[in-house]
Amino acid sequence: MRGAIRIEGVGKSFGDTEAVRDVSLEVAPGEFVTLLGPSGCGKTTLLRLLAGFETPDAGRLLISGRDVAGLPPHRRPVNTVFQHYALFPHQDVAGNVAFGLRMQKRPGAEVRERVARALELVQLAGFEARRVDELSGGQKQRVALARALVLEPEVLLLDEPLAALDAKLRSQMQVELKNLQERLRMTFVFVTHDRDEALIMSDRVAVMNAGRVEQHGTPDALYDRPRTHFVADFLGMRNLLRARVEAVEGGLARLACGELRFAARDDGGYRAGEEAWVGVRPERVRLLAADAAEPGAHEGLVEDEIYLGDRTDWVVRAAGTAIVAAESARGAQPRGRGEKVRLALPPEAVLRLEDGA
Repeated sequence: MRGAIRIEGVGKSFGDTEAVRDVSLEVAPGEFVTLLGPSGCGKTTLLRLLAGFETPDAGRLLISGRDVAGLPPHRRPVNTVFQHYALFPHQDVAGNVAFGLRMQKRPGAEVRERVARALELVQLAGFEARRVDELSGGQKQRVALARALVLEPEVLLLDEPLAALDAKLRSQMQVELKNLQERLRMTFVFVTHDRDEALIMSDRVAVMNAGRVEQHGTPDALYDRPRTHFVADFLGMRNLLRARVEAVEGGLARLACGELRFAARDDGGYRAGEEAWVGVRPERVRLLAADAAEPGAHEGLVEDEIYLGDRTDWVVRAAGTAIVAAESARGAQPRGRGEKVRLALPPEAVLRLEDGA
């Protein structure tokens, strides 16, 4: 129960703008859950509601089984780490980390012991006397983490804490933060707009759109089986097609996107004569030589090559529709623009997508 979060039908408006709309979500004790979405989707507002910086207009917020909706921030069993470190420049590292404990009037010996333990957790042992302006961006973020952890909250809330770091340091801190959370077994609720960051760090991800949680689940489930067009698009599914359902028979839906015809496994949601959004991840498109005898494959022309280091994305136009196919660096073949190829869309790779919010 300690560290469990239950959000029940929570809503929050600012004037005529509904920032959070009827959100319900559960977080298990010791779980790392990420709120993912674009700017303005409501993820930071939801985090601020948990922190106590905003008051919900409707619904309940329970932390460790206790409804905290009416409690001020300092009476909630949470602490928050922000994108901007908000460190005190006139205090050294130890002074910054100790601030909350001193506000609680803890004995000096306890303060020193807990500060030392918190700095060791974030790999800053020995930095106690350093000034803030002597620290790198990554070290400042570690101090901000230590300042939050030293108070031993039941839940740690993190509002895009790595956004200000450069790409290399950000990748390093993602791994360190996830490892720290696993060692502490503390509940983390993390906000980001970076899908790769969310997939790397999280036990579960809640994708938000227009104030709602559009889909939540494990990173692999969301990546492999996005439920809506928005989630698929936000998680980088390059091939999103509006198709007409020509027939549903024998466990397959026969689809047409312009002149491009292909099949999908019938999941029970296809209706003959209607239109549906479908998605296919580039790595699941089969790219073949022009003379390959592959049943159901389509003739196409290479329009573009996008080299991404570990893979190459090929933009191929087949039957008037542009399809992106990915090949790993090891398996990529040399091709030129205008070269003829064949591509196949395996039925099991074609996912039906709902319109969403």
